[in-house]
Amino acid sequence: MITAALAFAVAAMIINVAPGLDTFLVLRTSVTRGRGCGLAAALGIMAGCAVWGLATAIGLTALLTASHVAYTAVRVCGAAYLVWLGATALWRVRRKAEAETPEPVVAAGRRAAFRAGVGTNLLNPKAGVFYMSLVPQFMPHGAPVFGTTVLFTAIDVAELALWFWVLSGAAAAMGERLRRPSFRRRMEQVSGVAFLGFAAHLLAGRP
Repeated sequence: MITAALAFAVAAMIINVAPGLDTFLVLRTSVTRGRGCGLAAALGIMAGCAVWGLATAIGLTALLTASHVAYTAVRVCGAAYLVWLGATALWRVRRKAEAETPEPVVAAGRRAAFRAGVGTNLLNPKAGVFYMSLVPQFMPHGAPVFGTTVLFTAIDVAELALWFWVLSGAAAAMGERLRRPSFRRRMEQVSGVAFLGFAAHLLAGRP
């Protein structure tokens, strides 16, 4: 079990640090809204991963590949949510034509960041397929499926916590040096377009 857990940890870490929607969300939130909001987004993503891991442990994620309707429904909802995030970011740019001072980080901002993290993760069926396809490859013969899946999920979430902690700190430090309103608007523009691109990629994906 120790060997299998270590092998899974290495494979999961390689996947976790690869550029993707989750990494982009934490990076963008940390740069534009500070580390507190970036960590809130990361916490939302990790909560989503925990839900996917539990769903895998009890066999629910198998429905995503077994049922084309279920996969498509989650995929369309996820794409719609990403379009909403992208459109919202672009709309904020239009409203901030004049120079402005950085907005203070408030609890409401952290709650919004947390919801964004949960939403982007849970409405991405590829996250569920990730657990369902990767975990069995490292499952030791004869090991309890539920307990082993929960263990692997905990390892993955712990690695995400470490990665997002480092990423949010670096991104927030960069954001502190680039607090010009023009930079913040440009970042929002890039974010809006990127979210729309992620939505298109999700719609084009297959189980």
